[in-house]
Amino acid sequence: YAAQDANAEESDEVQTEITRGQIVFSFAIAIGFALMLFKVTPALITSWLPIDTTGAFVVIEGVIRVCIFLLYLTLISLLPDLRRVFQYHAAEHKAINAYEAGAELTPERVQKFSLIHPRCGTAFLLWVMVIGIFVFAFVGQPAWYYLILSRILLLPVIAGIAYELIRFAGKHQGNRILMTLLAPGMWLQRLTTRQPSLDQIEVSIRALQEVLTREGGLSTTERKVEVMA
Repeated sequence: YAAQDANAEESDEVQTEITRGQIVFSFAIAIGFALMLFKVTPALITSWLPIDTTGAFVVIEGVIRVCIFLLYLTLISLLPDLRRVFQYHAAEHKAINAYEAGAELTPERVQKFSLIHPRCGTAFLLWVMVIGIFVFAFVGQPAWYYLILSRILLLPVIAGIAYELIRFAGKHQGNRILMTLLAPGMWLQRLTTRQPSLDQIEVSIRALQEVLTREGGLSTTERKVEVMA
C-alpha cells in the first residue's frame, strides 16, 4: 500500500490506467506460478522418490518446499530493483510497530522501531508450509494427480490455520514460548526488508493512516489484533 502511494506521487505526469482484465490476468499468472513452484513441484519431486511411509513423505515434501521458498527469497533479494520494495516493506513494519506501541507517528520517531514484525506476510508463508506438513499427513500418498489436487484444495484450510496462528501471536507478543516458535519467520524477514529512508517511512505512515481512516480507527486493545503487517 505504501509503495503504491509513493508511486502515485512520483508519476503525476504520466497517468496509465490498468484495466480490470489486466489486473485479473496478472493475478492469475502470479497465483499459477506460486502454485506450480511451491505446491506442485515439491509434491511431484517427492512422489518420484522411493519413500514408503506417509510420515517421511510429508516431511521430505515439506523440507523441499521450504528449501525452494528460501532459495526463491534469496534470489529475489539479490535483485537491485527490489531493494526499494523491500525498503517500503520495512517502512510499513516500522509504522505498524510504532502504532502498536502508541508512539507518535512521525518519520523520526517511527525510524527508531524495528523493521521486523511477527505478523509479516513472509512469516505467514513460512507457517503455511510448516502447517501443511501436518495437514497433508492425513492425505497419505495417493496417486500423483490426487496428490497435486489435495495440495491445491487444502491450501485455504492451511492458510486459515496459519492466519489464526499469526493473529494469535499478535495478541501474545510477550509470550516467550510463542515468540520462540515464530522466530524462524521473523529471521526470514531479514531477506525481505531493507532499512528505509525517512521519506519512505513518511509514505508508510500516510498509508497506515489511510487504512485506519477507512477502518474507522482502532482502540488501544485492538492495535495488536487487527492491523496486519
